[in-house]
Amino acid sequence: MTITVWLSLFSICLLGAMSPGPSLTIVAKHSLASGRVHGIAVAWSHAMGIGLYASIAIMGLSVMMEQTPLIFKGITLAGAAYLIYLGTRALRSTGGLAAKLASGEKTSIFEGMRESFLISILSPKIMLFFTALFSPFIAIANDVFDQLVIVFTPLLIDGLWYSLIATFLTNTKVINTVRAKALIIDRLSGVILILLALRVIYTI
Repeated sequence: MTITVWLSLFSICLLGAMSPGPSLTIVAKHSLASGRVHGIAVAWSHAMGIGLYASIAIMGLSVMMEQTPLIFKGITLAGAAYLIYLGTRALRSTGGLAAKLASGEKTSIFEGMRESFLISILSPKIMLFFTALFSPFIAIANDVFDQLVIVFTPLLIDGLWYSLIATFLTNTKVINTVRAKALIIDRLSGVILILLALRVIYTI
């Protein structure tokens, strides 16, 4: 793989990571509620899911998923259902950002990592990303080294980007401002997550 091809891969992966969505919501929620270390752990758990999808793409299973409507729809519906579940919790503030900040309760790292990993694994957007945009790079992967580059480039970019988000959000000045607006953020996050789920269901 030439440096030019890798730069194209890098650019696509960076744009994918920077795209707003449920992944950003989850990283922000756990960073603000439980601190920087938790936020960074959640970021890298999400990145592990991204790496898993990249590995699936390398093995050609992503193509099978896309061409098998039943499997594709099943994963899509599972992802939408999970988004609705998270959105409903946020709207009711049952374990959401407002409740955590008000009580001083910290979310466990395991809980945050589980939510983040499932968001990345059950996201139809990520599935489409790897099946549609990754295929040209997979086609020119001639050896194991190229395949490893294709897997670890999106994994590292995703982990580093969301770690940067977690670090920024846990700055003292930022978190004090957010703490005062926690309930509003909960409500807004819930609405966004549910709207994303409905959009996913509508496009099936």
